[in-house]
Amino acid sequence: MFLIDTSRDGKPVYDPIVNQSLDNYLINDLKLPGHGLIMYINEPSVIVGVNQNVFAEVNVPYLRENNIALVRRTSGGGAVYHDMGNLVFENIVVGETDDGAEWGNYSVFAQPVLDALHELGATEAVLRGNSDLVVNDHKFTGMTMVKSGDAYAAGGTLMYDMNLEAASEALHPVETRINGKWVKSNRSNIENIKHHLNPEYQNLTSEQFKTQLLLKLFHVDKLEEIKTYHLNDHDWQIIDERLAEQYRTDDWNFGANPGFNRYRFRQFDSGSVAINFMAEGQQMTKVAVYGDLLDDKLARKLEGQLTNATLDASDLRKRLSKRWLRKVMSDDDIEVLVDQLLIEKQ
Repeated sequence: MFLIDTSRDGKPVYDPIVNQSLDNYLINDLKLPGHGLIMYINEPSVIVGVNQNVFAEVNVPYLRENNIALVRRTSGGGAVYHDMGNLVFENIVVGETDDGAEWGNYSVFAQPVLDALHELGATEAVLRGNSDLVVNDHKFTGMTMVKSGDAYAAGGTLMYDMNLEAASEALHPVETRINGKWVKSNRSNIENIKHHLNPEYQNLTSEQFKTQLLLKLFHVDKLEEIKTYHLNDHDWQIIDERLAEQYRTDDWNFGANPGFNRYRFRQFDSGSVAINFMAEGQQMTKVAVYGDLLDDKLARKLEGQLTNATLDASDLRKRLSKRWLRKVMSDDDIEVLVDQLLIEKQ
């Protein structure tokens, strides 16, 4: 196993949108042969699985109020909260390896992490079921995998000193009227691993804990002794292109809910409106409206007005020029909403 250094210009990257896109680049573009490992820390964010409905899994208003990013990963699994008290580790496997790495076998990737934690004092940490690492019967890591050809990524989030209260708030959805099929999160009791470590490791920063974990994983005394590939300027150029094309867009992070491919959000003086819709050619074939500007009845009426609408300014204005809608939205608000719906990518 070797380390893949994901720092940029000598500094760690904490942007969750950047970090969550790395595995896609590593298994689809760079494809370093063998068994690599990346490990990073994210700023406050909620990461959802590729097939999850954001509004059924996440307290979107809480995220907006607290400047918490919403990021959709390319793999499955449930919704998880990240902050600077978490470590994210991903095994990047390309082709055959000689260390037992095997697609679909979580235990071969979980055991080295468990062994390292045992060395650090968390001797009660174990693998429970298929993909959860637990201590004291509480989960501190959940794992997931994503595959592309002969390459795949297998990893998880390790809760070291996470804000558990913020995690509870962020993962408590407020939308109750959600219909459709999607992958639902399996809510588990969670716990930080920090207080199960030996005393000398309980007051480390997350970066310091990351260093100690890497030293134990690679059985070395210094990070410099680890065989390492450093992402270079060419790598980052391609990663930046992928971010602009997809991973930084609301259409990917919010709009890729099951059955939808676009998302528009607007905060008006009197409240917010969020719209998921499926755009097929120039037609809105399926629409879902959220937010606090409209009550449930008006939201349903707006969905009906926009379903099968043409993505054309005159058609949208006609459909939105209703007396019941003008009671809560001004003419200027409606015009802004029309402009928002006509943006091709956001």
